[in-house]
Amino acid sequence: MSAALTPSTGSPYTRILSLGAARGEHAVTNDDIAGPIDSSDEWIRQRTGVITRMRAGDGVEAVDLAETAAREAIEKAGIQPSQVGAVIVSTISNTVQTPSLAALLAERVGANPAAAYDVSAACAGYTYGIAQADALVRAGLATYVLVVGAEKLSDFAKPTDRTISFLLGDGAGAAIVGPADEPGISATVWGSDGSKWDAVGMDRPLKEAWSDPDGEFPTLRQEGQTVFRWAVWEMAKVAQKALDAAGVRPEDLAAFIPHQANMRIIDEFAKQLKLPDHVVVARDIATTGNTSAASIPLATHALLAEHPELSGGLALQIGFGAGLVYGAQVVRLP
Repeated sequence: MSAALTPSTGSPYTRILSLGAARGEHAVTNDDIAGPIDSSDEWIRQRTGVITRMRAGDGVEAVDLAETAAREAIEKAGIQPSQVGAVIVSTISNTVQTPSLAALLAERVGANPAAAYDVSAACAGYTYGIAQADALVRAGLATYVLVVGAEKLSDFAKPTDRTISFLLGDGAGAAIVGPADEPGISATVWGSDGSKWDAVGMDRPLKEAWSDPDGEFPTLRQEGQTVFRWAVWEMAKVAQKALDAAGVRPEDLAAFIPHQANMRIIDEFAKQLKLPDHVVVARDIATTGNTSAASIPLATHALLAEHPELSGGLALQIGFGAGLVYGAQVVRLP
């Protein structure tokens, strides 16, 4: 008879304990970027809702933004970095293919020897990270998990691209997930639609660029109408499924925090979900731009700074993007 194995067990409930944020230091206006795409401030505002996007300087990397955000989250959680048992970083803009940005971040903030790994889920990355952090704490694999969405998308924005580059900003948002006395993170509804794999992504493979030293470095592009239709019609259904999985009605929410992809998508979401007037809708895209994996935590951080009374309330958050992948859950705001 073989010996019985001892399974890991943790807290039955989890919640987001704190948030941290970092944005690029340069506010880039629509007029600053309209020329190369033969556009205008009015066109960009009407199509996307973006007024400015925050971008980081040449000497700043995604890990630098991640470190600033992570330090704030750890301090606000009232824990020591050594208590972090896992570091999950959602990013598509690490400067190298390997090693992970998470491993370097763990070293920088003093979280070693925490488990550390990156998640490549683009704009859904933060919700993926929260889902995994929730599972890790409940499984007993970590008491506290640092989840970060960090992007320096300006490194992958072609000035002449009219599909997505004028949307992109730089920033990082961080959260500490830990044990709680009652449920603070609902079941996550997540998935993918690989049939639209090439709707958002790079304009050429890395290997092709390496073989063409005189060509351009790969940059981001998207099929705008495909993404817009998919987001508006399919992701509203996912958001509703997340509410159902959480046992929550729209009127129970204090806030709705979708990925900051496009103001028109955000407005259509709110309409389809029939959100009551008291639900505050995050619209950080207007002044920060689309920061992919960083957009939800950045928008949440900004929302709580402007509306501190939302703390303790329930928020529906949904991320969706390249892949095409998506994730949504209801969380109690820190």
